Amino acid sequence: MTMRMLSRRAVLLCALSVAAAWPARGPAARLQSFEKESLSIRTRTGTHRFTVEIARRPPQHAQGLMFRRHLAADAGMLFLYGGARRASMWMKNTYIPLDMVYIDATGRVVGFFERAVPGSLEVITSEKPVTAVLELNAGTVSRLAIAVGDRVLHPAFQPGG
Repeated sequence: MTMRMLSRRAVLLCALSVAAAWPARGPAARLQSFEKESLSIRTRTGTHRFTVEIARRPPQHAQGLMFRRHLAADAGMLFLYGGARRASMWMKNTYIPLDMVYIDATGRVVGFFERAVPGSLEVITSEKPVTAVLELNAGTVSRLAIAVGDRVLHPAFQPGG
């Protein structure tokens, strides 16, 4: 069995355990709350500002943008992991198509996944270890010409690395 298959199985098992723990009354009974902070992305086309919700803890990571019906054009969610790792996500219970921007400890964009399909159970994994993932509305990466090497400006990232 390959490492990729093991990683996918681990993500699916984790997701299934979260789903099994969800109350019968519906998801609203245990929805996480998120702090909001400002974040900017510096690209060759300029500096683009966003207001993002911050997912720091595993329950917040598990929920992400699930159950949302709308995301403002200048909004997103920043998943902070506290250390470098290959990040894996899926779109179960996510109704908004999303772009995922993979970020290293210095705030450098190291990759992205565009136009994740709402409701998909496909496991989406970063190619490289990252310390954060920024989720934005689908099409934002293309619209703003976000590229590998661009900088994400937020206090979570240490410059100069």
